[in-house]
Amino acid sequence: MTEIPRTHPRYLSLTMRERLVEGVRLGVTAMQGLIAHGRGEAFDYILGEKTRDFALKAERAAVAMMLLAKHPVISVNGNAAVLVPADIARLSKVVGAKVEVNVFHYSPERVEKIKNYLEKFGMEVLTACDAVLEGLESARRIVDSRGIYVADVVLVPLEDGDRCEILKKHGKKVIAIDLNPLSRTSRMADITIVDNIVRALPNMVRMAEEMKEWDREGLEKIVERYDNSEVLAEAVREIKEHLEKVADEF
Repeated sequence: MTEIPRTHPRYLSLTMRERLVEGVRLGVTAMQGLIAHGRGEAFDYILGEKTRDFALKAERAAVAMMLLAKHPVISVNGNAAVLVPADIARLSKVVGAKVEVNVFHYSPERVEKIKNYLEKFGMEVLTACDAVLEGLESARRIVDSRGIYVADVVLVPLEDGDRCEILKKHGKKVIAIDLNPLSRTSRMADITIVDNIVRALPNMVRMAEEMKEWDREGLEKIVERYDNSEVLAEAVREIKEHLEKVADEF
């Protein structure tokens, strides 16, 4: 990977890009994933590249929902695998979630490469690909019968909208991490975390370590009080206000 000076004003952004490019070289990240990352990066830029209060609210509700779940699953694609593998491992352990590889650009070889990459970070990864989500035509329909197929709550970082809709039709709660509050995924998910995954996952790990000791009543109150439409509206307002502030500075 290219050496990025820590003094570079875009250090974090550039290091993420380098990890994704390295992921392509390893066969973990799809080339199309680079385009998807660029779209998210643009939204992060107009959010000021920091975790906002509405995102923290969503992250806390997401952790509560996963702790309450009987069969929580973290669905991982190539981008998530190379950007936050250690955090995926930590979160899965704290909330008791299974980790499953699920990708749009599918091949058995690529799924195996993602699995092998993730396992280096000390987690068990489901890749049986022995079940199908009815109603979905893309390769995301191919799931593990021990994971997404039987899950009641699915965390889908960096998701696209087709599977989110089908997961909900199958009666599952969906938690999405999506920097675009206008996307179909954001609007359809039960909880949408409008935050960069490299900030959201560490935040969720910290919250989970605290909240795992809570009783069910306390966790249920957080989920019951959460309003995803309100959070998305807050995200759009924050984008508008941030852009107006920047415009005033010119």
